Amino acid sequence: MMRAISIRTILPSVVTLCAFMAGVTSIRFALAGKWELAVAAIILAGIFDGLDGTVARLLKSTSKFGAELDSLSDVVAFGVAPAVVLYLWSLESLDRLGWAVALIYATAMALRLARFNARLDEQEEPRTRLGYLTGVPAPMGAGLLLMPMMLDMAAGGDVVRSYTLVIAVYAVAVALLIVSTIPTLSLKGFRIPKSAFVPVMLIIGMVIAGLFVRTWAVLFGIGVFYISSLPFSALAYRRRTAAKSARRQ
Repeated sequence: MMRAISIRTILPSVVTLCAFMAGVTSIRFALAGKWELAVAAIILAGIFDGLDGTVARLLKSTSKFGAELDSLSDVVAFGVAPAVVLYLWSLESLDRLGWAVALIYATAMALRLARFNARLDEQEEPRTRLGYLTGVPAPMGAGLLLMPMMLDMAAGGDVVRSYTLVIAVYAVAVALLIVSTIPTLSLKGFRIPKSAFVPVMLIIGMVIAGLFVRTWAVLFGIGVFYISSLPFSALAYRRRTAAKSARRQ
Protein backbone atom coordinates (compact mmCIF):
# COMPACT_ATOMS: atom_id res chain seq x y z
CA MET A 1 0.00 0.00 0.00
CA MET A 2 1.07 3.54 -0.73
CA ARG A 3 1.90 5.58 2.34
CA ALA A 4 -0.33 8.62 2.75
CA ILE A 5 1.15 12.09 3.40
CA SER A 6 -0.60 14.41 5.83
CA ILE A 7 -1.56 17.97 4.93
CA ARG A 8 0.67 19.11 7.80
CA THR A 9 3.70 17.77 5.92
CA ILE A 10 2.71 19.52 2.68
CA LEU A 11 1.90 23.00 4.03
CA PRO A 12 5.50 24.30 4.43
CA SER A 13 6.30 23.28 0.85
CA VAL A 14 3.14 25.06 -0.34
CA VAL A 15 4.35 28.27 1.31
CA THR A 16 7.75 27.80 -0.38
CA LEU A 17 6.02 27.33 -3.73
CA CYS A 18 4.18 30.61 -3.13
CA ALA A 19 7.56 32.34 -2.72
CA PHE A 20 8.79 30.70 -5.93
CA MET A 21 5.72 31.77 -7.90
CA ALA A 22 5.87 35.31 -6.52
CA GLY A 23 9.46 35.58 -7.74
CA VAL A 24 8.58 34.32 -11.22
CA THR A 25 5.57 36.65 -11.34
CA SER A 26 7.85 39.62 -10.66
CA ILE A 27 9.55 38.90 -14.01
CA ARG A 28 6.17 38.96 -15.73
CA PHE A 29 5.40 42.38 -14.20
CA ALA A 30 8.85 43.66 -15.24
CA LEU A 31 8.30 42.54 -18.83
CA ALA A 32 5.08 44.57 -18.79
CA GLY A 33 6.86 47.62 -17.33
CA LYS A 34 4.92 47.44 -14.06
CA TRP A 35 7.92 48.16 -11.86
CA GLU A 36 6.12 48.72 -8.56
CA LEU A 37 4.31 45.41 -8.88
CA ALA A 38 7.56 43.67 -9.85
CA VAL A 39 9.31 44.89 -6.70
CA ALA A 40 6.23 44.17 -4.57
CA ALA A 41 6.14 40.58 -5.86
CA ILE A 42 9.75 40.01 -4.75
CA ILE A 43 8.95 41.50 -1.35
CA LEU A 44 5.99 39.14 -1.13
CA ALA A 45 8.34 36.26 -1.97
CA GLY A 46 10.51 37.37 0.95
CA ILE A 47 7.51 37.27 3.29
CA PHE A 48 6.62 33.74 2.15
CA ASP A 49 10.26 32.72 2.53
CA GLY A 50 10.22 33.89 6.13
CA LEU A 51 7.01 32.00 6.81
CA ASP A 52 7.85 28.59 5.37
CA GLY A 53 10.49 27.76 7.96
CA THR A 54 8.27 29.01 10.77
CA VAL A 55 5.36 26.91 9.52
CA ALA A 56 7.60 23.84 9.24
CA ARG A 57 8.86 24.25 12.81
CA LEU A 58 5.40 24.88 14.24
CA LEU A 59 3.96 21.82 12.48
CA LYS A 60 7.13 19.80 13.11
CA SER A 61 7.21 18.87 9.45
CA THR A 62 10.73 19.73 8.32
CA SER A 63 12.08 17.52 5.54
CA LYS A 64 14.99 17.22 3.14
CA PHE A 65 12.58 17.75 0.25
CA GLY A 66 11.44 21.02 1.80
CA ALA A 67 15.02 22.18 2.30
CA GLU A 68 15.91 21.47 -1.33
CA LEU A 69 12.75 23.16 -2.59
CA ASP A 70 13.48 26.17 -0.42
CA SER A 71 16.95 26.58 -1.92
CA LEU A 72 15.60 26.27 -5.47
CA SER A 73 12.92 28.84 -4.66
CA ASP A 74 15.51 31.23 -3.20
CA VAL A 75 17.71 31.03 -6.30
CA VAL A 76 14.78 31.97 -8.53
CA ALA A 77 12.94 34.46 -6.30
CA PHE A 78 15.97 36.27 -4.87
CA GLY A 79 18.63 35.56 -7.49
CA VAL A 80 17.27 35.26 -11.01
CA ALA A 81 14.10 37.37 -10.64
CA PRO A 82 15.70 40.50 -9.07
CA ALA A 83 18.56 40.34 -11.58
CA VAL A 84 16.12 40.24 -14.52
CA VAL A 85 13.94 42.99 -13.03
CA LEU A 86 16.89 45.35 -12.49
CA TYR A 87 18.26 44.54 -15.94
CA LEU A 88 14.97 45.36 -17.67
CA TRP A 89 14.53 48.49 -15.55
CA SER A 90 17.95 50.09 -16.07
CA LEU A 91 20.90 47.82 -16.90
CA GLU A 92 19.54 46.94 -20.36
CA SER A 93 20.80 50.26 -21.65
CA LEU A 94 24.38 49.07 -20.97
CA ASP A 95 23.82 46.15 -23.37
CA ARG A 96 26.33 43.34 -22.72
CA LEU A 97 27.83 45.01 -19.66
CA GLY A 98 24.39 45.32 -18.08
CA TRP A 99 23.64 41.67 -18.73
CA ALA A 100 27.04 40.69 -17.30
CA VAL A 101 26.20 42.57 -14.09
CA ALA A 102 22.85 40.78 -13.87
CA LEU A 103 24.62 37.45 -14.34
CA ILE A 104 27.18 38.30 -11.65
CA TYR A 105 24.44 38.97 -9.13
CA ALA A 106 22.42 35.85 -10.00
CA THR A 107 25.57 33.71 -9.89
CA ALA A 108 26.54 35.17 -6.51
CA MET A 109 23.15 34.22 -5.11
CA ALA A 110 23.43 30.67 -6.47
CA LEU A 111 26.91 30.31 -4.95
CA ARG A 112 25.73 31.61 -1.59
CA LEU A 113 22.88 29.11 -1.45
CA ALA A 114 25.18 26.28 -2.57
CA ARG A 115 27.53 27.20 0.29
CA PHE A 116 24.61 27.24 2.70
CA ASN A 117 23.45 23.77 1.58
CA ALA A 118 26.98 22.40 1.86
CA ARG A 119 27.05 23.45 5.52
CA LEU A 120 23.66 22.05 6.50
CA ASP A 121 25.18 18.84 7.87
CA GLU A 122 27.98 20.56 9.75
CA GLN A 123 27.60 20.05 13.47
CA GLU A 124 29.82 22.97 14.45
CA GLU A 125 28.66 26.28 13.00
CA PRO A 126 29.86 28.92 15.49
CA ARG A 127 28.23 31.88 13.78
CA THR A 128 24.82 30.27 13.83
CA ARG A 129 25.16 29.38 17.50
CA LEU A 130 26.02 32.99 18.31
CA GLY A 131 23.03 34.31 16.34
CA TYR A 132 24.83 35.40 13.16
CA LEU A 133 24.75 34.50 9.48
CA THR A 134 27.58 34.35 6.96
CA GLY A 135 27.11 37.12 4.41
CA VAL A 136 23.89 38.91 3.51
CA PRO A 137 20.91 36.49 3.46
CA ALA A 138 19.09 35.86 0.19
CA PRO A 139 15.87 37.89 0.76
CA MET A 140 17.80 40.88 2.09
CA GLY A 141 20.24 40.61 -0.81
CA ALA A 142 17.34 40.90 -3.25
CA GLY A 143 16.00 43.87 -1.29
CA LEU A 144 19.37 45.62 -1.37
CA LEU A 145 19.68 45.03 -5.12
CA LEU A 146 16.31 46.69 -5.73
CA MET A 147 17.03 49.73 -3.54
CA PRO A 148 17.76 51.99 -6.57
CA MET A 149 14.27 51.15 -7.86
CA MET A 150 12.76 51.89 -4.45
CA LEU A 151 14.55 55.24 -4.30
CA ASP A 152 13.40 56.08 -7.80
CA MET A 153 9.78 55.24 -6.99
CA ALA A 154 9.97 57.18 -3.72
CA ALA A 155 11.25 60.21 -5.64
CA GLY A 156 8.49 60.02 -8.23
CA GLY A 157 10.21 58.06 -10.99
CA ASP A 158 12.97 58.56 -13.60
CA VAL A 159 15.36 60.20 -11.12
CA VAL A 160 17.79 57.36 -10.42
CA ARG A 161 17.10 55.11 -13.40
CA SER A 162 19.41 56.92 -15.82
CA TYR A 163 22.51 56.45 -13.60
CA THR A 164 23.11 53.04 -15.12
CA LEU A 165 26.85 52.81 -14.43
CA VAL A 166 26.35 53.71 -10.76
CA ILE A 167 23.58 51.12 -10.51
CA ALA A 168 25.82 48.52 -12.16
CA VAL A 169 28.66 49.16 -9.69
CA TYR A 170 26.18 49.05 -6.80
CA ALA A 171 24.75 45.72 -8.04
CA VAL A 172 28.23 44.17 -8.14
CA ALA A 173 28.86 45.45 -4.60
CA VAL A 174 25.65 43.74 -3.42
CA ALA A 175 26.76 40.52 -5.12
CA LEU A 176 30.05 40.69 -3.21
CA LEU A 177 28.18 41.19 0.08
CA ILE A 178 26.06 38.13 -0.65
CA VAL A 179 29.04 35.80 -1.13
CA SER A 180 31.16 37.48 1.55
CA THR A 181 31.94 35.96 4.93
CA ILE A 182 30.89 39.08 6.84
CA PRO A 183 28.98 38.14 10.01
CA THR A 184 25.45 39.50 9.72
CA LEU A 185 22.90 39.50 12.50
CA SER A 186 20.18 36.88 12.33
CA LEU A 187 16.69 37.83 13.50
CA LYS A 188 16.43 34.43 15.16
CA GLY A 189 19.33 35.30 17.41
CA PHE A 190 18.30 38.90 18.05
CA ARG A 191 17.53 39.63 21.69
CA ILE A 192 16.30 42.83 23.32
CA PRO A 193 16.21 43.63 27.04
CA LYS A 194 12.80 43.69 28.72
CA SER A 195 13.21 47.38 29.54
CA ALA A 196 13.43 48.17 25.79
CA PHE A 197 10.40 46.09 24.78
CA VAL A 198 7.88 48.97 24.71
CA PRO A 199 10.17 51.44 22.86
CA VAL A 200 11.07 48.77 20.29
CA MET A 201 7.39 47.96 19.74
CA LEU A 202 6.71 51.67 19.28
CA ILE A 203 9.46 51.93 16.67
CA ILE A 204 8.10 48.87 14.85
CA GLY A 205 4.62 50.44 14.90
CA MET A 206 6.03 53.66 13.43
CA VAL A 207 7.76 51.73 10.65
CA ILE A 208 4.57 49.83 9.81
CA ALA A 209 2.59 53.09 9.79
CA GLY A 210 5.22 54.59 7.49
CA LEU A 211 4.84 51.68 5.09
CA PHE A 212 1.19 52.64 4.60
CA VAL A 213 2.06 56.29 3.99
CA ARG A 214 5.40 56.26 2.10
CA THR A 215 6.03 52.62 1.26
CA TRP A 216 9.06 52.93 -0.99
CA ALA A 217 10.76 55.62 1.09
CA VAL A 218 10.43 53.52 4.24
CA LEU A 219 11.67 50.35 2.50
CA PHE A 220 14.64 52.29 1.14
CA GLY A 221 15.34 53.58 4.64
CA ILE A 222 15.27 50.02 6.00
CA GLY A 223 17.84 49.04 3.39
CA VAL A 224 20.10 51.96 4.31
CA PHE A 225 19.79 51.03 7.99
CA TYR A 226 20.73 47.42 7.23
CA ILE A 227 23.81 48.39 5.21
CA SER A 228 24.86 50.80 7.97
CA SER A 229 24.51 48.01 10.56
CA LEU A 230 26.95 45.63 8.82
CA PRO A 231 30.15 47.04 10.40
CA PHE A 232 28.51 46.99 13.84
CA SER A 233 27.38 43.37 13.33
CA ALA A 234 30.93 42.34 12.47
CA LEU A 235 32.27 44.18 15.52
CA ALA A 236 29.65 42.64 17.82
CA TYR A 237 30.48 39.17 16.48
CA ARG A 238 34.17 39.66 17.20
CA ARG A 239 33.37 40.75 20.74
CA ARG A 240 31.14 37.71 21.33
CA THR A 241 33.73 35.29 20.01
CA ALA A 242 36.43 36.96 22.12
CA ALA A 243 34.24 36.78 25.24
CA LYS A 244 33.45 33.12 24.55
CA SER A 245 37.15 32.32 24.13
CA ALA A 246 37.94 34.11 27.39
CA ARG A 247 35.35 32.05 29.27
CA ARG A 248 36.91 28.82 27.99
CA GLN A 249 40.32 29.77 29.34
